[in-house]
Amino acid sequence: MTAAAQTNALSRSKRKRLWSALLVLGAVALGILCAVLLVWSTINTERAARLQSARYTEVMSALRDINRAALNAETGQRGYFITLDRRYLASYEFGRDLYPRALERLKLLSQSSEDPRIERLVAEVEEAGDAKMDELAGNVELIAAGQIVEAQQSILSNRGRLDMERLNDALTRLEEVERGLQESAAAQAFSAERRVLPLLVIALALMGAGLGFGFVLAMRAARAEAAASRAAELEEARDRADLLARELNHRVKNLFAVILAIVRMSGRGQPEAAPVVDNIAARIHALLEAHNVTQGPDGGAGEGEADMGMLVGKVLAPYRSEGNAADIDGEDVALTARQATPVGLVLHELATNAVKYGAWSGNRGSAEKGRIAIDWARKGDDVLLTWTETGPSIAVPDGHEGFGSMLMRSAARQLDGEIERRFEAGRMVVEMRIPQGG
Repeated sequence: MTAAAQTNALSRSKRKRLWSALLVLGAVALGILCAVLLVWSTINTERAARLQSARYTEVMSALRDINRAALNAETGQRGYFITLDRRYLASYEFGRDLYPRALERLKLLSQSSEDPRIERLVAEVEEAGDAKMDELAGNVELIAAGQIVEAQQSILSNRGRLDMERLNDALTRLEEVERGLQESAAAQAFSAERRVLPLLVIALALMGAGLGFGFVLAMRAARAEAAASRAAELEEARDRADLLARELNHRVKNLFAVILAIVRMSGRGQPEAAPVVDNIAARIHALLEAHNVTQGPDGGAGEGEADMGMLVGKVLAPYRSEGNAADIDGEDVALTARQATPVGLVLHELATNAVKYGAWSGNRGSAEKGRIAIDWARKGDDVLLTWTETGPSIAVPDGHEGFGSMLMRSAARQLDGEIERRFEAGRMVVEMRIPQGG
């Protein structure tokens, strides 16, 4: 092969590596963007539901005040007519003063709604309420002027009764519309919460697949360079491949840092969103930790591999203490980069559940401490990892499938293995079979 041909082959190899790296970064960036959009959408939907709930409460209070004002004013007018005692006018005056304030509050609240029915019904309430209050005011003036017969005829006419019926009808219909809007907002928030979990699993799987594909492409590029270059150029080609791999790893870590910052910023100033933001940030951080173990000497097993003991230790480190005991034992087992990511996510989910619901959940202030035991060993062509929790605080699930169950199924598919979880009295066991060829 001539020097020109060798140069062309190396140039093509460089372009192929560049496009491969861009493809991997694009896949990881897409997964991160999907996760951010899901978090943002869920937070906005829940915020809208909370605002609608607060508005519904205020509207109901205004409607009750309008009805109470009409009833008090009518009661005071009738008492004054029957007894001619002006002390009964206190109830009338209370209703007369309360009515305009309650109506003004209702009209102000209606401006925040885009439903055209609200404005129309508020106008009906105002028309009927004004007519009723005017009728009562006229009767009180007749009584005060001594025109008792005229006042009696006005009271016994259908005008007051019809005005009150119109007012009650408008109030009832407005309440039904507001209740429908409240129920719709609550249903949308519930739907968003149900949708975010499976879509988040897909986004995390996309990021894991992109990382695994990137390592495969890097290895193929290294082999192609070794076959295409002379012995004198091999060392230089390897240096360039290592530099590319380190640059790719650096950019992936930067992307993780950016997404963690965006997730935390999305929940800033919203205390009610803190649990959702913290859970998502913790799982992204677990993915970053699993990725870090596969890189460089920290993994203890060379480039592209992760030591099982190192991975288990890093996942449990934030949770272990004197009160939270864990027994860890196993053989020297090296996981591939493709295996380390799902295994790390499953271990993080188990550790989190142990603190919330499992063996470590009741350790504070309890005489009987829960414990966790993790061991792994080779069984034929597979590695069998066993996670065992014992303790009085272990709760048997109620059959509802949560994020942990979906995550374990997804991880089992990525590993081409099996993950089984079973519960006994005061005990939970999770067995994970990992093919060594994975």
